[in-house]
Amino acid sequence: MIFKLFTSPISLLKKVGEHVKEEVDKEYYDLEHIQQKLIHLQMMYELEEVSEEVYKEQEEELLQRYETAKRLEMEQWQDLTKR
Repeated sequence: MIFKLFTSPISLLKKVGEHVKEEVDKEYYDLEHIQQKLIHLQMMYELEEVSEEVYKEQEEELLQRYETAKRLEMEQWQDLTKR
């Protein structure tokens, strides 16, 4: 009983942390979200709201995230089709 009293807050904190990580990963690797960010970045560049240097840096980061997200999606698909 006393053990549960002390470990319950830790378990709850761990579950909250895992949930936060899942949500962050979902947004960070969501293909649609990345595509929208790329479009927004392109529009900002065309309207000269960001410099070419900033545009290229952010575009490269978003494209890397897109590639990673696509790879993860393919891995999940392969795992599902193996069953």
